Amino acid sequence: MSAWERLVKPAKGGDVARVFRLLLELDADDRKAVAAQLPRHLSGLRMEDWWSWRHQLRPLRLAGVACLGGAAAVTAWLFRREFQWVESDDERVILLLRQRPAEWRADVARRIAGRLRLNDMRYWEVAAALVRETGIEPPDGDAFMVGWLRALHLGTAATDPLFTAFAPRLFEVDGLGEALPAQVGTVARLVEDGLLERKPVIDGIVGRLLRDGPSALSALAVLHDRLDLDIDESAERARDYTRLLPAGPVAVADLALAQLRRLEEAGRLEEELFAEAMEALAFRPEKKLLRAALSWAGDAVLRDARRADVVLAAMSLIFAQDTLALQERAVRLVVKLAPRAGEAGREAVRQAAAGLPEELLERVSAAYGGDIAAEEVIVTPLPAVGQGPALPPPYASPDQLVRAVSVPEVDPHTYERLLAGLVEWSHRAPDALREALRPWLEPFDSIFFGHNREDPVHAVRRAFLAFAAPGDALPKDAIRQPPTLGGFKRLYFGRAAELARSFEEGEGYPVLLATPTEGSGHVDPGVLLDRLELLEAAGARALPGDLVQALLRLPRDLPDACVRRARRLTSEAGRTCAAWMRDGGAPDPRVTVHLRTERNGYYLSGMPALRPVLDVPDDLPEELRPLYRPEAGYAFTLEWWPLAMPSHPEIVAAHMVWMMSICIDSSEAQTQSLVGLAHADGPLGSAVAHALACGMGHENAADRAAATDALLTLAARGRVPAQALAETLTKLVAEGFLKLNRVVSVLDDATQAGAHEAVWEVVVRLLPGLLPQEGERPRAGAADLLAAGARAARIAGVRAELPDVAAVAARKGPSRLVQEARRLQHLVALPKKSTL
Repeated sequence: MSAWERLVKPAKGGDVARVFRLLLELDADDRKAVAAQLPRHLSGLRMEDWWSWRHQLRPLRLAGVACLGGAAAVTAWLFRREFQWVESDDERVILLLRQRPAEWRADVARRIAGRLRLNDMRYWEVAAALVRETGIEPPDGDAFMVGWLRALHLGTAATDPLFTAFAPRLFEVDGLGEALPAQVGTVARLVEDGLLERKPVIDGIVGRLLRDGPSALSALAVLHDRLDLDIDESAERARDYTRLLPAGPVAVADLALAQLRRLEEAGRLEEELFAEAMEALAFRPEKKLLRAALSWAGDAVLRDARRADVVLAAMSLIFAQDTLALQERAVRLVVKLAPRAGEAGREAVRQAAAGLPEELLERVSAAYGGDIAAEEVIVTPLPAVGQGPALPPPYASPDQLVRAVSVPEVDPHTYERLLAGLVEWSHRAPDALREALRPWLEPFDSIFFGHNREDPVHAVRRAFLAFAAPGDALPKDAIRQPPTLGGFKRLYFGRAAELARSFEEGEGYPVLLATPTEGSGHVDPGVLLDRLELLEAAGARALPGDLVQALLRLPRDLPDACVRRARRLTSEAGRTCAAWMRDGGAPDPRVTVHLRTERNGYYLSGMPALRPVLDVPDDLPEELRPLYRPEAGYAFTLEWWPLAMPSHPEIVAAHMVWMMSICIDSSEAQTQSLVGLAHADGPLGSAVAHALACGMGHENAADRAAATDALLTLAARGRVPAQALAETLTKLVAEGFLKLNRVVSVLDDATQAGAHEAVWEVVVRLLPGLLPQEGERPRAGAADLLAAGARAARIAGVRAELPDVAAVAARKGPSRLVQEARRLQHLVALPKKSTL
């Protein structure tokens, strides 16, 4: 038997140990013969039987390491995509590589190190072993250094050449966060044992914290604390600690504040740095740091009364923090320091106090000479909104069109442009379009056309293929609409599939009916009639999916002239359009949404999710019925759906809420679809309220920002469904599905952007259901909700009776909930009636 025959049988059975032994016995000629067979054999393996395929990969990887000739070839073999699926064999790989000369192994070590990435550290152990054995200078790539830090061990550090090379540059590694958190204790012990010099380590920590600023690692702060600096070490770095306060993460700012306060208490902090630290802390948004600043300021001014003006300047900055408890503490300190205030401190306080709530303003005014007028409320106007994003222009040439269809992913507007461009250029310049598509056809690229894919991009590409090479490249069933697609996915996929069929059948299509004329997805009724008349003039039959989509994109309010004009159409499609315009289009269903626990699916079992139900009219046309059955499966194209039915937001939202509800703590960016939904026309009810609530309660700030944008658009259009939204939020917060503080952050952002009136309409409806009754424990975020209401009410200048708020305000005690209730009640109190 040849060497290859002896190897291939155990390799097919996944016998790694036997293949390894055989490889050690091969001579040079045998290795050369095996190397000639390996690449073709690996490429010919099929994945039909996953486990069998996977078991063959381990021995084949070893065979390549032992038999391929050059260092470059062996490195490329190790990093082949197939091998990422199998577990490591680093020890066997190293043993096989030791059969090669030292210079060759050093070359492999450098090449492997160069291929390492922070998200793919395969073979780091192999490269490290080769570096140590050959004695070459360790590679300085970031990933290689991160691998060293991950593997750093107290017992081997002293004798490891990698430690000698990398220890002085420990805090220069860009990927430090990938390894340091797990190695804080090891690094601290190395300092204690003298293997790492203490001063350079402390300097490295502080320097790296300064360099990284807002993205600084909290693990560095933990390491700093583990080193337990003495007072002299802290004093040496006082200026650096002050520079960390303005922008460092909370953990880093905590570290810096602790060191500065320690120095100030010991009389070792310069007054200039004390003033700088106070100002930096007063600008921080985190309540924890602001409370610490208030505490430090009060203690520091007791130790040295000459600091009064510095402290007053900092307190005046804290006046601008829109948190009543912080403002009250700052006011108490300011009033206490009034007798010691200098001219600069008094002026700073008087200017800043104008923005305080009325009761606090009166206290400051009385202590600082009176006549401090409340500042005028600045009202931010809502931004003007149009009909969604501006539509991109049509493709100007076949080459431009083909370049666009070659992009891996497209958005819904690009999808529409591609279909429209294919129809246009297949008529205007068919030969030029075929020539532009030739690189994908000769040789034919089946992956590009994705005949087994169900996404819209590949559906569009198959329509291009059907035009360029009808019947030659793909089987007929490749352009069939997959039966498993839900309503909106079926709508998009079906339009591309039916266009492909028209090309396959040699008919073509003169003009697309459904291409939007507005960024919201709407089709102008006059333009649709123009297109239908063009079809009739050409004697062409409207494609069914294209016609349905066009009708679904008509606005709700149609000019009488268009309704009359539609009656003059003679084709079947024209008569359908005329009836649609006459009868008012698709009916509006009533939607109810239930919060249920998922029972099916391995990953979803036990997860709460929102399940919408639509009442379907008995006489609903069959082609519309899938759109009245909400999606209940994974879909990552929600931003496509508002454009499909821009006049029926309740139906669209009903399809969205299940996916949005299960992604509320993930980063799938599903909330971006809310912006498109906000541009829709038609009634807004329970489904839209639930979709918007999911966005407002999302874990990620970026996803909540999309909900804020949607709320602003609705407010600018006068279409916020305040009652439905408040009822939905109350229900979902009470049932524990949404966190109230996240919802409040969206309401606050909307208030600041000009939607204060709409926010107030929502908040005033939320308060009765979310404020605690007498004897009840307040829910988390209830005080924040009151504060958000106060901010909106102050800007809107509202007056109202709020009995639920009054009941909380009448309670005894200094809790923040009671304080915020009193502030809101005071802001919106109705004028007292005259007794005359």
